[in-house]
Amino acid sequence: MLRILSRPATRLMERWLPDAFIFVIVLTLIAAAAAMLTQGTTPDQLIEYWGGGFWELLSFSMQMLLVLVTGYILASSPPVRRILARLAGLARSAGGAIVLVTLVSLAASWINWGFGLVVGAIFAKELARQIRVDYRLLVASAYSGFLVWHGGLAGSIPLTIATPGHFTEGQIGVIPTSQTIFSAWNLGLVAALFVIMPLVNRAMLPRREEEVLVDPAILHDDRLERRRAATPAERLENSPLLMYLIGLPGLAWLAMHFIGGGAINLNVVNFLFLFAGILLHGSPRSLLDALDDAIRGGAGIVIQFPFYAGIMAIMIQSGLAASMSEWFVSISTAKTLPFWSFISAGIVNIFVPSGGGQWAVQAPVMLPAAEALGADAAKVAMGVAWGDAWTNLLQPFWALPMLGIAGLKARDIMGFCVVMLLITGVVIGGVLWMI
Repeated sequence: MLRILSRPATRLMERWLPDAFIFVIVLTLIAAAAAMLTQGTTPDQLIEYWGGGFWELLSFSMQMLLVLVTGYILASSPPVRRILARLAGLARSAGGAIVLVTLVSLAASWINWGFGLVVGAIFAKELARQIRVDYRLLVASAYSGFLVWHGGLAGSIPLTIATPGHFTEGQIGVIPTSQTIFSAWNLGLVAALFVIMPLVNRAMLPRREEEVLVDPAILHDDRLERRRAATPAERLENSPLLMYLIGLPGLAWLAMHFIGGGAINLNVVNFLFLFAGILLHGSPRSLLDALDDAIRGGAGIVIQFPFYAGIMAIMIQSGLAASMSEWFVSISTAKTLPFWSFISAGIVNIFVPSGGGQWAVQAPVMLPAAEALGADAAKVAMGVAWGDAWTNLLQPFWALPMLGIAGLKARDIMGFCVVMLLITGVVIGGVLWMI
């Protein structure tokens, strides 16, 4: 059944979904038109909002680029590649490869979203080296694990509201993660997705005659073909000494950071990836070769994220995002507000694909509504978190690092992701409706 459903969805996306850069331009025009029609925003105001917000994500863009680069450096180091190769050897069939990559990506994304994106892509490529399997579905399955990130250890919304001094503390106080990430219902939902997602992805496996296999050029690794060091400069580039001299202090800083009570954030994760990768590569040349490979996939991040920052500025400053949220609040009750928070967040996320940014937009609407209706603020916040994660299956913003590593376009995987979106929407929405 799902194989039949995924076939037209995949053909539709392959035919009609443009490159992710075209997608962000179309979203910009839609957001601008909606702001003018519903908020009365004038063209000159739109241009001011858009241009003024265009560079607001520069820091985040660099962080995302480093997620790709440092994650790739770590995951492509010889020891990690050997581990992934052995793990890939557990798959004995195409169906087994799909199930395995989904589970690995789910687990890695629950720990940290950046880690999940990179490990999922690298592991998909390793599986493609060993198993004949539809490469589009393999990468889509790796990306599907990203669905659980906002219900996991690095979820930005639950971690924000658990931090003293957060911007909504005056309304809801500090909500511990025992009521959000580690609540029984959230852990149950995550566990259910760990069962459902591999089965859904396995059920979409195309017939052998319909498979699209990986381009061998994507898997080619010319590092094995490079000649041995001959000159003093080349010997220095292949020496492990410098790697230890700089890598060990990096890990020492991490130890001091955590011993001192420091938290895990994106900068710390990138620092860990980089210095662990430095030590595991064993030579500057190996590290630089991995860097060359990784940076090629970062072009989409560099050019597209400023456009998303412009869209976010339009949505926020025109009041469009708040108006959308207010409409869903108007049809909610104390019981249904977490569900409608989920739906509204899923829609807003298409235009504001940033967990922290989206919470800044929706919290001023959702939290007063929760207080007025007597709804559970923790559940409402998690409704927004799950909505943000859910429509990432349709939004190529977060897929860019994985697609860059995997060597695919958004259109290659989005047909499968649409099917995942529909099924997981029912599952997540059903849980939020019942809690």
